[in-house]
Amino acid sequence: MNNPGYCSEADCSTATDTVEITGVTLDCSGTEDSPPMRLESIAGHDTPEGGMMAANGAPKMMDLPDEPAPGVGTYEDFNTIDWVREKCKDRDRHREITSRKKESICAWIISISDAFSGWLVVLLVGLMSGALAGAIDISAHWMTDLKDGVCLDGFWFNQEHCCWSSNETTFQERDRCPQWKSWAELITGSTSGPFAYIVNYLSYVSWALLFSFLAVSLVRAFAPYACGSGIPEIKTILSGFIIRGYLGKWTLLIKTLTLVLAVSSGLSLGKEGPLVHVACCCGNILCHLFTKYRTNEAKRREVLSAAAAVGVSVAFGAPIGGVLFSLEEVSYYFPLKTLWRSFFAALVAAFTLRSINPFGNSRLVLFYVEFHSPWHLLELVPFILLGIFGGIWGALFTRANIAWCRCRKTTRLGHYPVLEVLVVTVVTAVLAFPNPFTRMSSSELISELFNDCSRLDSSKLCDFSNVTGDPFSGALVDRPASKSLTLAMVELCLALIFKMIMTVVTFGMKVPSGLFIPSMAVGAIAGRLLGVAMEQLAYYQHDWVLFSGWCSPGANCITPGLYAMVGAAACLGGVTRMTVSLVVIMFELTGGLEYIVPLMAAAMTSKWVADALGREGIYEAHIRLNGYPFLEAKGEFSHKTLAMDVMQPRRGYPPLSVLTQSGVTVGDAQALIANTSYSGFPVVISPESQRLVGFVLRRDLIISIENAQKRQEGVGSTSQIFFTECTPPPSPDESAPLKLRGIMDLSPFTVTDLTAMDIVVDIFRKLGLRQCLVTHNGRLLGIITKKDILKHMAQMANQDPDTILFN
Repeated sequence: MNNPGYCSEADCSTATDTVEITGVTLDCSGTEDSPPMRLESIAGHDTPEGGMMAANGAPKMMDLPDEPAPGVGTYEDFNTIDWVREKCKDRDRHREITSRKKESICAWIISISDAFSGWLVVLLVGLMSGALAGAIDISAHWMTDLKDGVCLDGFWFNQEHCCWSSNETTFQERDRCPQWKSWAELITGSTSGPFAYIVNYLSYVSWALLFSFLAVSLVRAFAPYACGSGIPEIKTILSGFIIRGYLGKWTLLIKTLTLVLAVSSGLSLGKEGPLVHVACCCGNILCHLFTKYRTNEAKRREVLSAAAAVGVSVAFGAPIGGVLFSLEEVSYYFPLKTLWRSFFAALVAAFTLRSINPFGNSRLVLFYVEFHSPWHLLELVPFILLGIFGGIWGALFTRANIAWCRCRKTTRLGHYPVLEVLVVTVVTAVLAFPNPFTRMSSSELISELFNDCSRLDSSKLCDFSNVTGDPFSGALVDRPASKSLTLAMVELCLALIFKMIMTVVTFGMKVPSGLFIPSMAVGAIAGRLLGVAMEQLAYYQHDWVLFSGWCSPGANCITPGLYAMVGAAACLGGVTRMTVSLVVIMFELTGGLEYIVPLMAAAMTSKWVADALGREGIYEAHIRLNGYPFLEAKGEFSHKTLAMDVMQPRRGYPPLSVLTQSGVTVGDAQALIANTSYSGFPVVISPESQRLVGFVLRRDLIISIENAQKRQEGVGSTSQIFFTECTPPPSPDESAPLKLRGIMDLSPFTVTDLTAMDIVVDIFRKLGLRQCLVTHNGRLLGIITKKDILKHMAQMANQDPDTILFN
């Protein structure tokens, strides 16, 4: 291969199936059209310097493409990859392996192992992620119960497992047994009274403080990237951005440990988003075991897309929903083979988690429901109302959380992350303990709200007066609410306000924090409240138009648990703006396949309402807040601007720094690198013609020069650099020249200065470009980078363009 790391113009023309671009023909005739601005070129001076001589006395040409330097073709931190370059690199590698497989048995085995390496790596990702998720679930359950008490038969048992085989439990207190002791009972010997209540209260707050302090301390000391949800950064990484260490070994270890601590502390957060980060860390680490994925950033992102599907699969027990979540929400490039491998990895992860059985119920679903009555068509009205509530809540939550996070970034609050976490933990624990619906974990709360009341339920939500009906039926007919249920509704209203406020403050702190479960908890509370209200209306006002004809007196018409499930989907959809994947996750999560239509109606309504109030979901808003160079594929560019309005340099600015294909010395190139911070330099024929030849990345140029100076004596600052195919014969008194044509992109993407920006934006989105050169009749005018496009889009939206922080 004459040009390692790049394919020819003919090869690159088929590098993607999404868009077809007509190449720009360079006019090399004598016609000279004056460009709008003068370009600065770098040309060297021939100064003799001693170097390695050939047999005829002339200095030996250093041709690096024959022996490429280590590191050429890689990327620096906080830079965007070149998708087309990586795809061409992988195509060349695959063609070389295919052409050699008939030469020997060893080459044939290498070809077979290369073909199956993708399936093997996703298999390992599924096994590793499923095992870690099972360990996290078991540990979090045990440590959550540790705030209430301890098991005398073994401190490592949680409350459910401690009382699993006990014969001394009662119907009213089925979760209590002599083997499980509360902290008040251990310290004071009593389970009731004001002193026992205070002891349990202080123990609850103390354990919560300890867990949160350990979590934030470990994150701050060992892995700062382990904080937060991780999904905004995963979306940015999958779009081609590089954040070194974000998916590393230390991040995986600390994220796993601190996720258990953060969830157990009782903060208003979940483990589902961080589990996506954990699974992607597993995928990134395992990619280093395979050369195909270790050396190619684009191929590695295919594995990371499958890992994101695995994360949702083990978080909810929803393998199909995980694949759709990766496709709809996080992935930037999702070919068909990645879809198959994502499905396989999610299947393996779900099987691994089912084998561990962390929930102890022999089920994969987290919230199994079994409703006794079907829903009626007229109930779509309250379901749509829940969708409206979810959309309004999602838009308000996004704005409030972004405002709080911006305050954290711009004030002294951000300088004290440990203190912030401890204060929020104290407030959360102190306010949560008196209310039984906020004292329990969010997962237990959602399970309680999804539950359909039967005669065997002792929950306060199922405490009705004048219970009548068939004693052999598990379901209860519609009945009037008792005082206990009325009190429970008041407690649920307080819990709703508490969850709303604390979730806004908690999401974004320096601990692992997911958003799925808190959002679902808010929606489930609102849905249960509406469901109970509808149930009471059906009992007292059964002759209304809404109920007449299908809900007769004494019938079981309304299922409040179904309303809670629909409300949970509506609020989660309003916050994240998911639709298809959300519905699939919800019915996999609950096993309620027959309730897809209510879920679809609520999800679509919440998305429409939330989009009407604000176009960004919570993850896109955090991406913009952090200044990540993420070009949203779902957005539309509707402004009538041209490439010349966005390119750099503008009129009146310093001219563009370029290299010429010959006559440049090593000293000139090093001076250009030292005086600029550009990620690459265009190469032109000569300062006079300004005809474009190619593009050289800054990192490749630095590595190649340093490697040449180490490998050959006599290469100094006066050595000439050639980017041409044919080089003039060197004279004996010249320094050893360098031929660096092999590191140059011979077919960089170009557009004319009159190209509409909506076309340029579409090219960047579909091809994943990091830069595009602007020409006029084949002469170089400027360059457009992804950062330039993002800044221009921010200006068009009346936003601050300086919020785009990274190149």
